[in-house]
Amino acid sequence: MPGDVRARQRTGAGCGLLLVLVLAAVLPGSLPGGRPGGGCRALTGGHWSADAALTGAFARYGDDSSRTDDWTGGDGTHSVRLPDGRVLWLFSDTYLGQVHAPPGPSGESAAWRDASAPLVRNSAVVMDADGRLVRTLAAPLFPDPGPGQWRWPVAARVEPRSPGSAESVVRVLLWVRTAGAPPWIYGVPSATEVATLSLPGLRLESVVPVLDQRLVPDPARRVLFGTALVAAGEWTYVFGGDDRRAVGRPVSYAYAARVERGRLADPGAWRYWDGSAWVAGARSLRPVLGDGRARGVGSAFSVVRDGGTYLLFTMAGGARGLTTVTSYWACSPTGPWHGPGGDFAVPLPGGAVAAYNPQVHPALGGGGRLVLSYDVNRLDAANVPAAVSGEVSLYRPRFVTVRPGPPG
Repeated sequence: MPGDVRARQRTGAGCGLLLVLVLAAVLPGSLPGGRPGGGCRALTGGHWSADAALTGAFARYGDDSSRTDDWTGGDGTHSVRLPDGRVLWLFSDTYLGQVHAPPGPSGESAAWRDASAPLVRNSAVVMDADGRLVRTLAAPLFPDPGPGQWRWPVAARVEPRSPGSAESVVRVLLWVRTAGAPPWIYGVPSATEVATLSLPGLRLESVVPVLDQRLVPDPARRVLFGTALVAAGEWTYVFGGDDRRAVGRPVSYAYAARVERGRLADPGAWRYWDGSAWVAGARSLRPVLGDGRARGVGSAFSVVRDGGTYLLFTMAGGARGLTTVTSYWACSPTGPWHGPGGDFAVPLPGGAVAAYNPQVHPALGGGGRLVLSYDVNRLDAANVPAAVSGEVSLYRPRFVTVRPGPPG
């Protein structure tokens, strides 16, 4: 991602997630002004440890060459648990094809992927109720909207087909990006859409435009929504961000919207935070986090609710944003957000690599434990195609377990 100096192929080898995460609705248990109270408490990322089991599960699935049309690597990692216990994993730019095993004993050389391996703009992998990765849906799951454009899936949730309906569907937020010249080598932000998938078959039913940003003159100020979704009562809070880091700004700004449960695919139901109220149009959007200097978000971030506290994870600002995850907390999705704090450097392979897109996966956590993924890729964009072919482990999610705790 440009703002995180993350390496990716110019054709899109890596999900340039450039949204900024913000929750949009005052937490019922918070006090006026967002002060702690009613179950809200100060939190940071706290203690963490590497999750080798889950990281290894994706490595084994990607290395399995029993099929030629399945996932061998991808980034932009998001997930949602389905009503029958399965977990749907969503990825942005994805390599299919086969991975070739080393010619000798394990450890002699790394596995590799053919340079001609198919690259698609998005994919979905199904994990069964027992935690086994079992199949890749026909990819791309979300077709390109037009020449020079593509869709990257971000956050998703299961909700009623309409308010009060007994039938559930999966709603997937999509970012539409358009091919562009530098600094927009990962695409110009264009629009936010919502896709509907049937249950239990996961068939794509429809894609609905929600917020078109193509008329905003400065691409760095365009806001795409969906880097995170947080459910609170009858509302779904949708976080998004702008692309200021793509043009060398220290941080991006986070924004918030809210939608009644069951109406994510209804553009008329979306309400956007304008700094003091939820309004029907997005013209008066105001950020909920970011000062343009040190406080703000990276090109991708995640938000979860822990009791009465909203907890946001993002890559740190500056050079530490290549290796270090930081966090903010608030008693309301609209803030004020406190932090950053609770920094931790994630495990990385050797060489010039960077971490990006920290995402919490509530489907896998519990008991005071959060499962957080991050993506890894080369820093030197010119060498990314060769790197992801020669070192397949680079372009796959890695996982850590985080136990939130009080600051300090």
